[in-house]
Amino acid sequence: MSYENFSLISDKAIMEVIGHFVQWHRLNQNKSQEQVAEAAGISRSTLSLLERGEKVRIDSLIQVLRVLDLLYIIDVFQIKEQISPLEYAKLKKKQRKQASPKKNDNKDKDELGW
Repeated sequence: MSYENFSLISDKAIMEVIGHFVQWHRLNQNKSQEQVAEAAGISRSTLSLLERGEKVRIDSLIQVLRVLDLLYIIDVFQIKEQISPLEYAKLKKKQRKQASPKKNDNKDKDELGW
């Protein structure tokens, strides 16, 4: 199942994509539903519901992803600070392009102000 734009499909269809993803990886790792469910601390029926695209608690999904070593997919949820192109251009414009000549600080020391 492949979708170009997930915003155009139903929630149910997205849950089915997630379920197929979990099932494919479980089978690819040659693990039974019972093995994965037990390792994840959930019931086999909960895993079955997940793989069929039914509603399950998000912590159940996370536990299954952890057991299958798939937590890397959570990386897409991390917020990475980015600077806008306009702000970057402003910073580059303010950046120094050459050094200033050295000031003579001895002038103040030589004059005692008498």
